Amino acid sequence: MVSNRCKMVVKEELNKLGIFYMIVDMGVVDIMDEIDESKREEIRKALHQSGLELMDDKKSVLIEKIKQVIIEMIHYDCELPKINFSDYLSQKLNYDYTYMANMFSEVQGTTIEKCIIAHKIERVKELIMYNEFNLTEIAWKMQYSSVSHLSNQFKKVTGLTPSHFKNMKDQRRIPLEDL
Repeated sequence: MVSNRCKMVVKEELNKLGIFYMIVDMGVVDIMDEIDESKREEIRKALHQSGLELMDDKKSVLIEKIKQVIIEMIHYDCELPKINFSDYLSQKLNYDYTYMANMFSEVQGTTIEKCIIAHKIERVKELIMYNEFNLTEIAWKMQYSSVSHLSNQFKKVTGLTPSHFKNMKDQRRIPLEDL
């Protein structure tokens, strides 16, 4: 689950199935009672119809937790952490970063770093579209060493300069669920 809308859908589906839960949070559901395999399959089907997936193997759960920490860190926190992203992820999830990075790459086919960059660029697009900050302020806010560094990474990811993106009439953002 990568949004509040996903949490609402999960709650709704669990309620329809008569399954009582204590917590529905990003990537985690704490169900009050034990469920058998047939009930688990009902949940799986209901979530699938809503475009969600039930993940019950440890690798998938950890990958989703990594993604969720990245999303929260870049899109929802007021400030990016002042420490390295690798240290931040390790502290938040209590796993060795190398272990998480290797597993993430194996399962996702991309690196945590590229995932972070993709999310940072989406956040930069959002900030450009809101037009509240200039590029210098955005670069500082997103912890780029300079406007030049931000511009180079933005162009590498989107094929456009930030200025060109700002002037486009049909600005395109990628939904967080698709990153």
